[in-house]
Amino acid sequence: MCLGVPMRVVEIDGEMAVAEITGVRRSVSLQLVDDVKVGDYVIVHAGFAIQVLDEAEALETIRLLQEFGVQAQ
Repeated sequence: MCLGVPMRVVEIDGEMAVAEITGVRRSVSLQLVDDVKVGDYVIVHAGFAIQVLDEAEALETIRLLQEFGVQAQ
């Protein structure tokens, strides 16, 4: 099963970004979302940011994923 997970954008280079969750960083395409800035949280699925989230919602989702034992890899 694949999950879309919230990740914080830490770098942006054109249509690509580096996003981070619990210390794990991944390269992410920003082609499907508009107006993303460093520090924003996005839902990432299959290497694509698919939605921008507010910080409170993202942090709550990360907390719940951790509570259920889901780990970033």
